Amino acid sequence: MQQPYQPGGNGPKKFSTQAQIIVAAAVAVALIIGAGVWFASSGGDDDKKKDEAVSSAGTTGENKGGSGSGLGGGGKEKAPADIKAHVGFQLPQPKVTEVTTVAGSWLTDKAYVKTGVNEIVAYDPAKGTKLWSIPLAGQVCAASRHMSKDFKTAVAFEEGKRTTANKYPSCNQIGALDLNTGKLMWNKSITASTGGDRPVRFDEVTLSGSTIAAGGTEGGAAFDLNTGAERWKPKVSTDGCYDKGYGGGEALAVVRKCGTYDDPQLIIQALNPTSGAPLSSYKMPPGVDYASIVSTKPLVVAADVGDTAGDGSGISDFFSIDAASGKLITRIAADGEKYAASCRATKVESCQHLAVGNNRVYVPTEEHEGTGEYGNTNEIVSFDLTTGKPTSDRADAGDRYSMFPVRMDGGNLIAYKEPPYDKGGQIVSIDGATFKQTALMDNPGDESVRDAETSFSPDYAEYVYGGGKLFISETMVSKPRESSLNDKEYLVVSFSTN
Repeated sequence: MQQPYQPGGNGPKKFSTQAQIIVAAAVAVALIIGAGVWFASSGGDDDKKKDEAVSSAGTTGENKGGSGSGLGGGGKEKAPADIKAHVGFQLPQPKVTEVTTVAGSWLTDKAYVKTGVNEIVAYDPAKGTKLWSIPLAGQVCAASRHMSKDFKTAVAFEEGKRTTANKYPSCNQIGALDLNTGKLMWNKSITASTGGDRPVRFDEVTLSGSTIAAGGTEGGAAFDLNTGAERWKPKVSTDGCYDKGYGGGEALAVVRKCGTYDDPQLIIQALNPTSGAPLSSYKMPPGVDYASIVSTKPLVVAADVGDTAGDGSGISDFFSIDAASGKLITRIAADGEKYAASCRATKVESCQHLAVGNNRVYVPTEEHEGTGEYGNTNEIVSFDLTTGKPTSDRADAGDRYSMFPVRMDGGNLIAYKEPPYDKGGQIVSIDGATFKQTALMDNPGDESVRDAETSFSPDYAEYVYGGGKLFISETMVSKPRESSLNDKEYLVVSFSTN
């Protein structure tokens, strides 16, 4: 699901010119962008069997990874007879006058669904023709990266359309979407227990089982996915703590913020998704102003402890936590000079370019010189979530390519390879046991096609792959710059091997 990086750190090292302009504009208008889409997951509450949450990659892939059954295997993505891909479709960016969030993309068994301007639109996965659209009262400001098994998900959106008089309506509407039927099942706002009649503003939203959980600086609230019934709402605690944001998927966890602005204390809690009652609590160490939930089952948290990452990635360490007891299993140092995953400082469920499975966290290394005469490359490596030590896993991108995880596929890893200047990108499946790579897709290297594929900055785009189809989409669009009026700007480009 992606949010622009905030100034003063917690952003990626490498900024394209386009990204820099977008970030500056986004910070100026204080937009909160929904997360990208990577992890596959299943439900986490009493309705788990009938309403499991899965990744927005569609019916493919689960974030299981062979717990107790060995590494690797169980993947649904298979190599086609011919991995040479063709362009599926290309959608132009909508015309806007202000920086506008378009975060949120999901792949069902029937449609590719993407956030538009004041609407959610479904497209035929092969042709790109519009199947249906869901009009919204205002612009989407956050989107869940998870879906239920029957293709329902959640978004947060503004209470009204933007006008000259009201450029930034409050993001106080939570809505449940049925991506199978193209319906807005329900939408509502909520007030705090002691906040009068003013609706609470939300910054992010997630899904676990049949619970939609939304968080923000005013506290967290939760709703029943199917009915919209309130499960809990923001309240002021005696210790001044509030729910900053939630991580969903197979289970539900929260980053709870206590203390003062200058001296915060963050607490990670595993929650009962139905009641919101904490199942366990872990206090983050001093010097952690923000924390991001990488995975809820197993429970993995990323943080930049004492602002030591040094690269703006938001990650200096991973924390592997026992969700049952709240005890720290291991703390993994992830040197920002070596590893290239990243998390947004102000958003709890926002980490990208990493995946969790097989009791491991998979991360890309920073780019470095390859073995060829010119061009950089990198690798994907992993850490054991029990010992905290690096494993022997190593997948090489190959000369002039760089790669990062997209999601788990059973016990295997799906990764995207960014192309060099004269080739197309690739999708590979990496066996969780042997770390052997199997190519699933090789995109065209024609200049016009390659230009379209590489017009997206990986740090600000969503990558969804499933069933031989890849969709790359923007999370934010803005008014075209004069220097780019002759350049084509895309909302979505897709590739297919079938």
